[in-house]
Amino acid sequence: MMTKVRMMLGSPKRNVWTISPDSTVYEALQLLAEKDIGALIVTEGDQVVGIFSERDYARKVILDERSSRDTTVREIMSKRVLHVTPEHTMDECMALMTVKRFRHLPVVEYGRLVGVVSIGDAVKSIMSDQQLLIEQLENYIVSG
Repeated sequence: MMTKVRMMLGSPKRNVWTISPDSTVYEALQLLAEKDIGALIVTEGDQVVGIFSERDYARKVILDERSSRDTTVREIMSKRVLHVTPEHTMDECMALMTVKRFRHLPVVEYGRLVGVVSIGDAVKSIMSDQQLLIEQLENYIVSG
């Protein structure tokens, strides 16, 4: 059994935190800290236009000696954003994040942002699926 993203999105406390590309990096950092998350989806209206992560901040602000209060999210966000749909499996999400080397993956359905999958979500889901498989195999062996 492979868990689909749709099943993960239905769990409680699944908020999607977004920010405008015209917000300052400082405002984005405040939101990351307040929500205790590592990335924000950058949106204009309903459209995903980028993603802002702690990595973007470290590499494009701190290392370039820019000011987080004077730099907009648009200037440093990652503009090429891959996404999945609710019908993708968590295994597929894990594979994509591993190959592309990022930790957050927007979930888009009918052109609209409906969630975010993190690498932690994928690991937990895959571990849960494996545990269920182990239990089923143990039951099969014991009953056989």
